[in-house]
Amino acid sequence: MRELYPEINKVKSYHIKVSALHTLYVEECGNPKGIPALFLHGGPGAGLSPNHRRFFNPEKYRIILFDQRGAGKSKPYAELRENTLWDLISDIEVIRQKLKVSKWLVFGGSWGSTLALTYAINHPERVLHLIVRGIFLCRHEEILWFYQSGAHQIFPDQWKSYEAVIPASERHDMLGAYYRRLTSSDKKMRLEAAKAWSQWEGATICLKPDAKVFHEFGEIAVSLARIECHYFMHNCFYPEDNYILNNAHKIQHLSTDIIHGRYDIVCPVKNAFDLKERLPRAKLFVIADAGHAAFEPGIRSALVEATDRYKKK
Repeated sequence: MRELYPEINKVKSYHIKVSALHTLYVEECGNPKGIPALFLHGGPGAGLSPNHRRFFNPEKYRIILFDQRGAGKSKPYAELRENTLWDLISDIEVIRQKLKVSKWLVFGGSWGSTLALTYAINHPERVLHLIVRGIFLCRHEEILWFYQSGAHQIFPDQWKSYEAVIPASERHDMLGAYYRRLTSSDKKMRLEAAKAWSQWEGATICLKPDAKVFHEFGEIAVSLARIECHYFMHNCFYPEDNYILNNAHKIQHLSTDIIHGRYDIVCPVKNAFDLKERLPRAKLFVIADAGHAAFEPGIRSALVEATDRYKKK
């Protein structure tokens, strides 16, 4: 079982202005002459953690991370204007050009996998290798499963807190009801909805309950809830449902590692099998004793093994 690499404290950080409204927080660490690797965080809206650097060998990789629009240290915080999937794809290219990277390994989990796959589909010539975890294809069925009907059958106790902030008359459309509250002018209403939304995710993300993870989701509640709900209300701004699978033929030639927990409730493991069917050359690793979280032992180990395996090439 692989552990994360030791903490990386020597970090170069800066801000890149990507529009009149948005400025992104960017980090670089590791070996400046190493293999360029782009880390894409989840959510959307979750932001970075110092531990995200530790999936990569700092002697072998030039590790590049950034807070996506509205998340973490990027400004303005929790902003929904000019915040779409295609804005994020454009931002990745701005960062790549700014850092003079020709090609890079692209690594993303959960929403980060969505973003990584979409970026690769639109810029395959810029991708050395894909490592994607906890696959989220942003299909309507996946959003309904977690936020409307499906996951509540496995976590009925946690679901009660999630639905409690929504009147019974509105529960036929939980996503719409939450969106109205998360975009309300009433600050108290926004905060109550944000906490309930984020804690539902925090309570279901691990195979075994983890109080630390639950607390961390509470800390990022505002940006996570507002931006996730904004994206999901707009089908993540895709022109069609099932966009990733319908366009996966464009990245069939790329080497890809797919890592997914068998008991993932947030993003069911079927997503990973559906993706593998469209990417026959990809390697699929199903972790038998894991849920959705990146730092669960089996998933953490598989991710570190994946970055180590690629560097040996």
